[in-house]
Amino acid sequence: MRKRLFQPLLRELRQYGARIKLFRPNARLYLLNVIITGAAMGVFRLLFNFYILSLGYDEALLGQLVTVNSLTALLSALPNGYLADLLGRKVSLLLSGSLTALSILAMVLWPGQAVFYIANVLFGVSQSLAGVTMSPFLMENSGPEERTYLFSFGSGLQMASASVGNWIGGYLPGWMAGWRGGLPTDSLAYGASLGVIVLASFLALLPLVFLHTPRLERSERSVFAPIRFAAEHPATLGKLILPMLLTSIGAGLIMPFMNVFFRQVYHQPDPVIGTLFAWGSLAMGVGLLIAPPLADRMGKIRFVVITQALSIPFLALLGFAPWFWLSAAAYYIRVALMNMSGPVYQTFVMEHVDEDARATVASLVSMSWNFGWAFSPMISGWFQVRYGFAPPFLGTIILYILSIVLYWAFFWRGKVEPISEM
Repeated sequence: MRKRLFQPLLRELRQYGARIKLFRPNARLYLLNVIITGAAMGVFRLLFNFYILSLGYDEALLGQLVTVNSLTALLSALPNGYLADLLGRKVSLLLSGSLTALSILAMVLWPGQAVFYIANVLFGVSQSLAGVTMSPFLMENSGPEERTYLFSFGSGLQMASASVGNWIGGYLPGWMAGWRGGLPTDSLAYGASLGVIVLASFLALLPLVFLHTPRLERSERSVFAPIRFAAEHPATLGKLILPMLLTSIGAGLIMPFMNVFFRQVYHQPDPVIGTLFAWGSLAMGVGLLIAPPLADRMGKIRFVVITQALSIPFLALLGFAPWFWLSAAAYYIRVALMNMSGPVYQTFVMEHVDEDARATVASLVSMSWNFGWAFSPMISGWFQVRYGFAPPFLGTIILYILSIVLYWAFFWRGKVEPISEM
């Protein structure tokens, strides 16, 4: 009886392992970069908001910085798509990682509003370049059999390593304060902690140096090729992008401020928030790792719709629970359910795009995601200062529901035809 129960699980694990063995050398090097970068960004995303607040600024500035970052990523997505083809995937990934490290270094060495704005412009460009390069790179370095696994495995590893970074980030200011003197909540402690992230970000570049990728032919591409391509396929591109746009607008209202939310609403200290984020990232990582076999069984779009719909009640509980432990439990479940479908949908989009068009479509997808994050955090910061977190949470819930309805209407009930450039 017991053997009969475990046989399906063992069969799934063997199949999963077989797909991982198919990962190519370039993909494995990229995954090593993802592990180091994920841990570094886990620390950064936990501590950066606290660093800004420790300098005497408020949530309104936090919202403006996220807006500057995302608006830059939005505006640079199309030229970065062209640049990624012009430079090649390897150079693009190296350039992106270098710009990320330099932008954080500038904010640590010269803390001030002007530098924060300039550094976030640089950070936005780097994240945009990485975003438009990643999906085409993974498509070019995977086959149909292991592709969904590679996309999800990469995101899962990133989240798992981010959980380690979140946990370390909760204690790092205390360690820095003990070394340099002062309090863990002082700007010096936060600044020194972010300095560690700069070193880790440069270390993450080493695996990328050993990538072997061909320089892509420029063929007939021009600066205006993305605009022309969008004009030729407006309906299909609209269907692929519009649900993500609504999700990004909703996410931008809340996600950049989750650490501030738990500190101000539930009065939790940095180590507790860091541990919470660590377990949240781990839950997200586990969700991402189990996503490929589930998507294979259910179909990619059904998987996206069902997992995101199930996350909505937990999002409401997260924002309005009367007790911290209940909000924290809802946070774990929500991040796992909502985010496990991301790489699956990325794979779906790339599979419906001709090879020559992937960087272009990746640019447009990146624009749709960054559009919401460019404007929502500034609006959310304004609401938080005046009315607290309730309005942003309500806005996020409504926008997520609309996005799920569009996924269902466009792709579950209807069909999207593959795109190919003429």
